Amino acid sequence: MMNLLLNVIDRYIYSSWGDGRGSFLNNGTLLILTLDQSSESGFQSKAEYLYGKVDMQIKLVPENSAGTVTTFYLKSQGLTWDEIDFEFLGNVSGDPYILHTNVYTQGKGDREQQFYLWFDPTAEFHNYSILWNPSHIVFYVDGKPIREFKNLEAMGVAYPKSQPMRMYGSLWNADDWATRGGLVKTNWSEGPFVASFMNYNSENVCVWSVDNGTTTTTPCSPSGSSSSSSSTSTSEWFSQRGMDSSSRKVLKWVQKKFMVYNYCKDKKRFWQGLPVECSAKKKNLNKNKNKKS
Repeated sequence: MMNLLLNVIDRYIYSSWGDGRGSFLNNGTLLILTLDQSSESGFQSKAEYLYGKVDMQIKLVPENSAGTVTTFYLKSQGLTWDEIDFEFLGNVSGDPYILHTNVYTQGKGDREQQFYLWFDPTAEFHNYSILWNPSHIVFYVDGKPIREFKNLEAMGVAYPKSQPMRMYGSLWNADDWATRGGLVKTNWSEGPFVASFMNYNSENVCVWSVDNGTTTTTPCSPSGSSSSSSSTSTSEWFSQRGMDSSSRKVLKWVQKKFMVYNYCKDKKRFWQGLPVECSAKKKNLNKNKNKKS
C-alpha cells in the first residue's frame, strides 16, 4: 500500500509538452497526462541532477492500452546523452503490461530488460524508483529491486557519471513497436488515454542546476552538498556500492519469476558476442558458486 501523504509535485516538475494535455489537479498533488490522436503529453523536473534517488507513484492507462507507452526516466542533453528508463508498454484488455527498462551511456543503449509486474498497475498507484550513484544504478518497484547496472568502467563499459540528467515522464503513441512488436495498433476509438502521477520524491538528489538559473557544480558526497535535509540518507544512497544480501535475494526472485527479456541472454541479436557487462555477471556468479563449494 502506498504512502497517502501527498506532496505538491508542481513545485518540482512542470508540464512541458502536450498543448494542455498535461494538467495538475488536487491543489498540485496529482498530474494527469492524456494521449489522443492529435498529441502526446509529458512533463519534466525543474532541476537537473548529477546522481540521486528519485521516486514517482504512477497509475497506468487502464483497459485497452495497446500501442501506448507511459514513461518515467532520467535523461541528459546532447547527441551523446545518458538515460535511465522505465517504460510501460501497453497491451490489449486482459493482457499484462510489460515493464521495459534500458540504460543509455554516451548515446548508446541496447541494454533492455523487460518484466511482467506482480500486480495490476492500473488499479491503484505504485511506486517506481531509480537510484543512480557512482557505483551502480538500481531500478525499484514498490521498494523491490528489479534490476542493477553496475559501474564497470574498469572493464571498458561506459557509465553515466558526468552529464547531469533531468527527470521526465510522458504518455505517447508507439504502436509501431510497443505491443507485440507493432502487430497490435492503438485503438483511438477507446481514447483519450490517461495516466496519473503523484508523490514525486527528489529529496535524495545532487542538484546540478534549476530552471531559475541557480547552479552548483559540486557533486554530492556523503558529507557534501545535496538537496536532502538528511546527511544520513544522503550518505546511504550515495555511498552504496552494491546491494545487501536480502536485497539481492529479492532481485533474484523478481528476475526469476517476472523477467521476460534480458539482452544478456540474446545471443541471436548479439551474434558477434554479448556485451562486456554480460560476461562480468557470469564471472561474478561463478565466483559466488566457488565460495559456497
